[in-house]
Amino acid sequence: MQPHTLAIWNLIAAWAGLLAGMGAGAVVGIFFGSEDFAGGYGSWPRRLMRLGHISFFGLAVVNFMYYFTTVALPGPLSRYEGQLPGQLPGVLLIAGAILMPTVCYLSAWRAGVRHAFFLPVGCLITGVGLTLIHIIGVLS
Repeated sequence: MQPHTLAIWNLIAAWAGLLAGMGAGAVVGIFFGSEDFAGGYGSWPRRLMRLGHISFFGLAVVNFMYYFTTVALPGPLSRYEGQLPGQLPGVLLIAGAILMPTVCYLSAWRAGVRHAFFLPVGCLITGVGLTLIHIIGVLS
């Protein structure tokens, strides 16, 4: 089966997320051996850096799942296939995968940026919710 239209970008985002997670881990991992790096293990900056690093991997898995869901479904994911409403879940999942580590790392740098977490969280909740609604619609 073929993936639905723009879902190929979710596959690309998933692989890019894995690569970015490995790169981020390699760069920051150089300094993790130091007890006082970024304020110490339990400090806000270091916790947010760990969260940003792991979010690359977790959200890569979410984008893989979206891609393979579109491949596995017997019909279009939405009656709006090929139009923005039909593509919105995939677009939101990619946006969340970009925004989450970005907000994590920026929050590690400036704690006030934490107020922007509603952006990636909103994208991801909406993307997953719309995907679930579309799946139920296709299968019912």
